[in-house]
Amino acid sequence: MTVLKTSMRNFFAHKGRMALSAIAVLLSVAFVCGTLVFTDTMNTTFDKLFAATASDVTVLPKTAKADGSTPQNGLPESLPASVLAQTAKAQGVKSVEGAVSSMNVTVVNSANKNMGSSTGAPTIAGNWTKNDLRSMEITSGHAPRGPTETMVDADTADKHHLKLGDSLRTISQTGDFTARIVGIATFKVTNPGAAVVYFDTATAQRELLGATGRFTQLGVTAASGVTDAQLKQNVAQTLASTGTYKIQTAKENADENRQGVGQFMNVIKYAMLGFAGIAFLVGIFLIINTFSMLVAQRTREIGLMRAVGSSRGQVNRSVLVEATLLGIVGSILGVGAGVGIAVGLMKLMSAAGMDLSTRDLTVKWTTPVLGLLLGVIVTILAAYLPARRAGKVSPMAALRDAGTPADGKAGWVRGLIGLVLTGAGAAALFAAATAKKATDGSLVLGAGVVLSLIGFVIIGPLLANGVVRVISVVLLRAFGPVGRLAERNALRNPRRTGATGAALMIGLALVACLSVVGSSMVASATSELDKSVGADFIVQGNQRIVPQAEKAMEQAPDLVHVTRYKDLDATLTSPDGQKDTDGITAADPSYAQDLRRATTAGELSAAYGTNAMSVGSKYAKKHGVHVGDTISVAFKGGSTAKLKVAAITDDDVAIDHGARYTSIATMQKYLPADKVPPNEIMFAKAKDGQEKQAYAALKKAMEPYPQYQVRDQTDYKQELKDQIGQLLNMVYGLLALAIIVAVLGVVNTLALSVVERTREIGLMRAIGMSRRQLRRMIRMESVVIALFGALLGLGLGMGWGATAQQLLALEGLKVLEIPWGTIIAVFVGSAFVGLFAALIPAFRAGRMNVLNAIATE
Repeated sequence: MTVLKTSMRNFFAHKGRMALSAIAVLLSVAFVCGTLVFTDTMNTTFDKLFAATASDVTVLPKTAKADGSTPQNGLPESLPASVLAQTAKAQGVKSVEGAVSSMNVTVVNSANKNMGSSTGAPTIAGNWTKNDLRSMEITSGHAPRGPTETMVDADTADKHHLKLGDSLRTISQTGDFTARIVGIATFKVTNPGAAVVYFDTATAQRELLGATGRFTQLGVTAASGVTDAQLKQNVAQTLASTGTYKIQTAKENADENRQGVGQFMNVIKYAMLGFAGIAFLVGIFLIINTFSMLVAQRTREIGLMRAVGSSRGQVNRSVLVEATLLGIVGSILGVGAGVGIAVGLMKLMSAAGMDLSTRDLTVKWTTPVLGLLLGVIVTILAAYLPARRAGKVSPMAALRDAGTPADGKAGWVRGLIGLVLTGAGAAALFAAATAKKATDGSLVLGAGVVLSLIGFVIIGPLLANGVVRVISVVLLRAFGPVGRLAERNALRNPRRTGATGAALMIGLALVACLSVVGSSMVASATSELDKSVGADFIVQGNQRIVPQAEKAMEQAPDLVHVTRYKDLDATLTSPDGQKDTDGITAADPSYAQDLRRATTAGELSAAYGTNAMSVGSKYAKKHGVHVGDTISVAFKGGSTAKLKVAAITDDDVAIDHGARYTSIATMQKYLPADKVPPNEIMFAKAKDGQEKQAYAALKKAMEPYPQYQVRDQTDYKQELKDQIGQLLNMVYGLLALAIIVAVLGVVNTLALSVVERTREIGLMRAIGMSRRQLRRMIRMESVVIALFGALLGLGLGMGWGATAQQLLALEGLKVLEIPWGTIIAVFVGSAFVGLFAALIPAFRAGRMNVLNAIATE
């Protein structure tokens, strides 16, 4: 009880000094809880949607996929209408409906603007059925009744200002067709952002499936008293003689759909939790510094406690109880803030086009419990070392103005361990950089990153002495005595300076590493494009290129040739008998001009001859393949071909790494016309001197198909740069949390340092130092600490990035580019971070009463 009272008294006596540490705990816990609440809410939204749309029993083609993806020919898997009639005969069936649905469509308005979601959610076209009434209701107009009528969901209508009577053009694999909006349907549950259009059944079958009398799935409703499981069994028995189908209960169907979404959600969740973990790691340094300085400031108090009979354990527990209180307060506030972050993310996603309703806000009991446990445990672990040092304070310390006991031997051991770990990390990074396989090297790289990071954290105090002196010579000596005082203050406690700098080092190391990797990827891809791509124009989109768009492109003027490029599902059997299911690429012979691939044997142009193909050098080496050998290629949906290897391409490239090529003509011999896939991408070459005219003409020809982009090489490079830049900006935004916590650490360290040096500051003011000089001294000290952390972080991060690039070089990304502009900007920005962090501590120091400061013990 005495320990608790003492801890409570000390906690509230230093509540101002604890505040920033509590904020660090709050931010870290808030990010964890916010991530969990956000992802749980998204899962709830999809669960409600899947539960509302699932029939009692669903019958699908055996090969149908939960994500709605289509086979290689671009048409959805479907069932014959005869299966509907057969299913209706099953015992326990109340009714059966045939549904048609396709996600391989694009819907545009009269202004040729894409009505699809900009967030990646699908555009879904299908027929309107009674089953849709489970999740939607018609709130305006009526359901479509003929080939010229359509109905759209209310969210899409609101977003794109659609109304009854407007025309929509639907672009599918089988062609284009236009219909007038006669109805608007509103979701009864939250729509995560999909755009949905409905047609009558006959139109949907003809335009989406290319055939009448077929359905993509059947929705079966159970008769009264029949369970879903019994109905599934009855339907399976009835259909056993007509073929093999995927038959699912409502729960099984919802679970399968949920599993597909869950994989995507897990990527988001674990990525965000990873950044929260980084913030926790940075927060540990802040908490260690806070308690170390509080213990140092209370040395005489702790010594007196020991003198009047307190044991080491009681002193230790007293500090740990304070840490527990800090963790509890910060975590409770963090849980509340986490719910706020989740709501903010939902609003942000809704503004971007993915509608998430706060009605579905999901806060599981595990979320606050996990947040509290993480916050408290991390805080206690961070405070353990300061608490242990507090327990070592002897009663004699009460009789002198002494700090916590120093342990020279421990310092040497710490330095030795740090050097060993740093050396091991450097060796691992070197091994990763010289690895022969990217998969093997990535594991070694991970070990090198962890070991070098821990090593730098441990030897931070040793590095502080040298690095701070160098920075001071460059920046501080010009400010005379004030600059020298700032340098000495930063060097006074190297362990504290090292810990404060390490917090900033972690975030900036990751920034530097990712900047190097991103810049190297862009530079490598740009170099590869310049060297390898001979085509003037590249056409592609989020969907495969429909035949009508292909035809429009081929008819564009001022082009020498247009090249088709198709990815085919196929199983290859090499001469050694090994099977490979990675498929093969079919292209026109002009592709050999559009992509200049070096060969290690043979000529690539020969691979586009009859019954010929090429393989990559890695495949050839692995299976002992040589030019002239025959490979068996079993085309999915077609027959098996015996193709002669006419060329072996060099795999030391980034574009089409490992691709195997054959000609369109060869593919057509072994694959039926209805199984031939649309083009993944198309290339075009302009007539000499007609590049500008051809570019304009091609853009105009593809204008009716806004789902595809026409790019020349300059456009392609810029888009690549923009895509990587957007990804990096998102990562930097998440890393900003760790950097904010690091800044709080600098603020807290300076604030406590000012309190620790109250008497010293009073004496300096008494002998003539002005308030302005005092504030400048503290700001300079802060800048030096920030630049120390930045220098270590940027140096370490560039080392990680350069090593990662060497692994990417094994996949063809050979150019190492250091983004010096970004590195210099971050380094200079760190100085401003230091200035900002020192504002409040410097202001408070300048306001100190001189006489009161001198009288302080």
